[in-house]
Amino acid sequence: MSNSSKSASAPEQLTEIQRYVTQEHGTERPYTGKLLHNIRQGIYHCVVCNAPLFYSETKYESGCGWPSFYQPVDHDAIKYLTDNTHNMDRIEIRCSSCEAHLGHVFPDGPQPTGERYCVNSASMSFTDSKNGEKTAG
Repeated sequence: MSNSSKSASAPEQLTEIQRYVTQEHGTERPYTGKLLHNIRQGIYHCVVCNAPLFYSETKYESGCGWPSFYQPVDHDAIKYLTDNTHNMDRIEIRCSSCEAHLGHVFPDGPQPTGERYCVNSASMSFTDSKNGEKTAG
């Protein structure tokens, strides 16, 4: 299946904040994301290509201001890159399918992984497992 056939939103169809985050490697302001306080059961997908990224069961409240997860749906769902911008040593996370910027991963999360995937709401969409309702971040 080609990337375009599963595309949720071509980059030109993204909102300004979605485009800024996913295509320009930006960051939404903390505590402003639409999916930060989402507690429904379901799956989080890449807003650009619709690839599955995180299950709601792995989401937790980290207090950092962005949705946080302790593991992706599969290790191969995420691409990991060294990010030394802003005088910091971080690991950037991107969608493995389309290279959309998602956020960063840090080694200060809960068990069982000890990781905190700090993800911009604007880089994801959420599909409710009960009613199939889709919410873009």
